[in-house]
Amino acid sequence: MLGTAKTIETPDINNNILMDIISGTIGYPAVFVAHEIGLFNLLKDKPHSLTDICTLLSTQERPAQALLAVNTSLGLLNKDVDDNYSLTPVSQQYLLTESPTYFGAFFDLAIMNESSLSISSLKKALFSNTSQAYEGEDIFENHALEHERAQSFTRAMHSASMAPAMAWPSKLDLSKSKCLLDIGGGSGAHTIGAVKTWPDLRGVVYDIEPVCEVAAEQIQAYSLSEHITTRSGDMWTDPFPNADIHFYSQIYHDWPHEKCTFLTEKSYQHLPKGGRIILHEILYNDDMTGPFTAAASSIGMLLWTQGRQYSGKELHTMLSKAGFENIKTIPTYGYWSIVIGEKP
Repeated sequence: MLGTAKTIETPDINNNILMDIISGTIGYPAVFVAHEIGLFNLLKDKPHSLTDICTLLSTQERPAQALLAVNTSLGLLNKDVDDNYSLTPVSQQYLLTESPTYFGAFFDLAIMNESSLSISSLKKALFSNTSQAYEGEDIFENHALEHERAQSFTRAMHSASMAPAMAWPSKLDLSKSKCLLDIGGGSGAHTIGAVKTWPDLRGVVYDIEPVCEVAAEQIQAYSLSEHITTRSGDMWTDPFPNADIHFYSQIYHDWPHEKCTFLTEKSYQHLPKGGRIILHEILYNDDMTGPFTAAASSIGMLLWTQGRQYSGKELHTMLSKAGFENIKTIPTYGYWSIVIGEKP
């Protein structure tokens, strides 16, 4: 005897979201491969046909066409009426090695740590609540011992930082400020951006010694050695150098709430009256449901650090409890925002 037949109707909601997830998982690595094999630099001087690209990259038409299609669909390449491929303004700005806002070193960091970005690594992180990068070692403890790795990481962060670093300083009036202390300042990108925007401002990049060496290189490259200095130290144990602005970019998201509270209170204690704290982060919305870039960044923090992304509301509360006033959240550039507070 046959059972009751199943019935089915056309769903009233399509499955595009699910298809996009699968497509992204399969397709986005094509951008990393294009970067790694030098496709973007290959196209920097003039457009090339598919045949030209196959010859120059020693590949065949089918795989090359698939790679080019992904990068074209994402807005990284153009294809003209003569079937020649060229760079878009986004690629010219961010994917050519000579660009001051070159993003490729951040791609390199992802490629070098591919295993930590896997599904299995995420499952391990989910059930152990521990970092999966660097074979599970704490990345900052590792950087203190492995200077070459610390410097490589710093250069990758510089790659992702220069563009937003040139944007946020114009959102504030820093004309009366004297010195910006860039705590955990890495390459000094944000100090460079602040001083370029406000030439009377002085800056101090505060980080561990091997990172300060990278910052010194960047400061010299921008001819800012008379305006910006470096200072090595431990932000957890050492007193902060004198400054009337404490700036933290992508520092709070590395740490749990209690450690961020510690830094907030320490900055309040060290800042003079009228001094300001500035937190530069990709923020969750207040109910922690998105946007996707903030949520994905929190997954990144789960895989790499002890921290997570915060909402503007959370950081506002943190600054207020420490004693800061006139607290504001200001969108600055792309996905980035700053949260600022003033010591009364």
